[in-house]
Amino acid sequence: MITETDLKARARRAGVVPVLTLDDAEAAVPLARALAAGGLDVMEVTLRTEAALEAIAAIAGSDVDCVIGAGTILSEGDTDAAAKAGAQFLVTPGTPASLVPALLDYPGPVIPGSSTASEAMTLGEAGFGLLKFFPAEPAGGTDFLKALAGPLPEISFMPTGGIRPDRLVSYLSLPNVVAVGGSWIAAEKDIAKRNWRDIEARAKDAFDTATAAMPSPH
Repeated sequence: MITETDLKARARRAGVVPVLTLDDAEAAVPLARALAAGGLDVMEVTLRTEAALEAIAAIAGSDVDCVIGAGTILSEGDTDAAAKAGAQFLVTPGTPASLVPALLDYPGPVIPGSSTASEAMTLGEAGFGLLKFFPAEPAGGTDFLKALAGPLPEISFMPTGGIRPDRLVSYLSLPNVVAVGGSWIAAEKDIAKRNWRDIEARAKDAFDTATAAMPSPH
């Protein structure tokens, strides 16, 4: 199982973590291969479809050199199911107190969701060093993250939610942002049409933009 330190380093190197919604598990491995070929080798499959767990298991058991996580974790049952499927990290949209014990019991890294300073502080005190800032754009965007960098320098974020490609650099230039989560890299319509070449090209474009925005970590 990957450590949080390794996950942060790999996500920072990629710059963008594709957030994937899969209705067909057979598309999982070729999709992961296209994303990794474009440089985005850390990816999150959301548990929003019946095919999600099978898709995670397929990617985890494949020869694709990538780190696969499970998103939209809402319950203890989700954490157990994701672990059994082979998810290497978990992501939650928000983090109610009732979910924290299950997240702490998970053997790999967890990126719990937060959208306020109080939530970030509470999760930091619980031992989580990397948080998902969600929904990023509606919840304050880069201005919010800039404001937290001073008082909470030990906490890093993966902002996700409503971030357009043209906003990528503004997020990645912040010292407390490890990577940006985004669904634009692999849109559901492109996955359905098996447009792997277009997805790989979009991944490479995002990777190149991230590399230019964060030259030191890359």
